[in-house]
Amino acid sequence: MATHITEECINCGACEPECPNEAISEGDDAYVIDPNLCTECVGFHDYEACQSVCPVECCVPDPDHVETEAVLLERAVKLHPHKSFPALKVLPSDLSHFRKAR
Repeated sequence: MATHITEECINCGACEPECPNEAISEGDDAYVIDPNLCTECVGFHDYEACQSVCPVECCVPDPDHVETEAVLLERAVKLHPHKSFPALKVLPSDLSHFRKAR
């Protein structure tokens, strides 16, 4: 599921430069995430970078945009055609939060 930024956003901008997909931009009162660009950092990290730097923890899963790991990895591949990504079946755990031990 794509991540979104809640109304608790303090408009600090810490999240914007962390996004590997440039999915985060400044809105009128708070930062926003374009769900068509968000990959939840699948293919890049085993965590969502925006969540990891948000001082008020307002970068959270968007229940209106539930997506699978496969869909998110496919999006990353399309967004970054010059980057090499491992295939889904061999995607290492350090490149997807879906593969973290729970």
